[in-house]
Amino acid sequence: MKVDHRPLPLASASSPVELRGLWHRYGDSEESWTLRGVDLQLAEGELIGLLGPSGCGKTTLLRLIAGFETPSRGSVHLQNRPVAGDGRWLPPERRGVGMVFQDYALFPHLTAWQNACFGLRPGQDDSRASWLLDLLGLDGLQQRYPHQLSGGQRQRLALARALAPAPQVVLLDEPFSNLDVEVRLRLRSELSSVLRLCGASGLLVTHDPGEALAICDRVAVMREGVLHQCASPQSLVQDPATPFVGRFVLQGNLLPVDQESDGRLRCDLGLLEPVDDMPIDPLPDRSTVLVDPGAIALAVDPEAEPCVMGREFLGLAWQYRIQSGDLHLRLSVPLDQDVPRGTRCRLTFRPEATAILFPHRIRVRASDPCDDATLQAVRQTRPAEKG
Repeated sequence: MKVDHRPLPLASASSPVELRGLWHRYGDSEESWTLRGVDLQLAEGELIGLLGPSGCGKTTLLRLIAGFETPSRGSVHLQNRPVAGDGRWLPPERRGVGMVFQDYALFPHLTAWQNACFGLRPGQDDSRASWLLDLLGLDGLQQRYPHQLSGGQRQRLALARALAPAPQVVLLDEPFSNLDVEVRLRLRSELSSVLRLCGASGLLVTHDPGEALAICDRVAVMREGVLHQCASPQSLVQDPATPFVGRFVLQGNLLPVDQESDGRLRCDLGLLEPVDDMPIDPLPDRSTVLVDPGAIALAVDPEAEPCVMGREFLGLAWQYRIQSGDLHLRLSVPLDQDVPRGTRCRLTFRPEATAILFPHRIRVRASDPCDDATLQAVRQTRPAEKG
């Protein structure tokens, strides 16, 4: 009889992973915290991306969940049961968590089949391992050794090994970073469906915003051990919680902004006003606006200060790196606007451009120079109509 290894639907919702006020450090110094008060909850069947620059604490977070590290403060809960912190500790082998490493971590002296079955207990049914190898396109390769497999096949084998013991949580530490582009795109597009078929939830570590936004249900953005925001990809794009989220995830430009006497805002690109025409409260010091690279217009001007420092061809557009004083900006411009490096240029907002004002977290728009004061001056100097 053929066994169906797909999970039965759960009768009630549970939380596969919950982190409560998690702090961690490797040294004894108060300045060496790798995690600072992280709260995070993974829902049943969900894939969360842990996104941030190198050294922000992403991998440490996975190690705490797996049981390879102990929290300094706070607690880790799996399936609503405390497994670490507050005087409790459950060893890694009893947590029921699967792990997929960046370098695959396959055993070179074992065949693909032996690697896939490595996490099974003695006497445990191995039909699930066979089902996984077939599901992941490795059927017929059971007797090959890791060095006889391609990079994509080795990563699929590592995923099969992690899922064979039927864990409810799988932790993936940059699993696609060593693969070529075509294989990486194919594997990451399959990950969510594989986890769903296996009834597992996942936490995926990555430093690639595009990867996290493309395949994850939610994305948790971290910096220096602090969780800045955990939200759906759409929410991150439309409403970033902090300037760092906008800068790192959206690759946007952050510009300092001041407030004019008429309430409008001024930055190096021009004037801004609220989208809803509501007055803006007085700005605190170090207020900024987040501007999309495509919202900035470029015009060659030998007398201007901004200078093209570099450029990249992106297929459908150029991306320019512009330096203007202490500001380093990214611009996305059409291909027909081919400007060499070293060119001086003038930067302004494109018509109908919008930006996000921090710390208010409200959307503002470029102010039309033909509005307001300019238009009033024209009206005042226009001759009176003859009646």
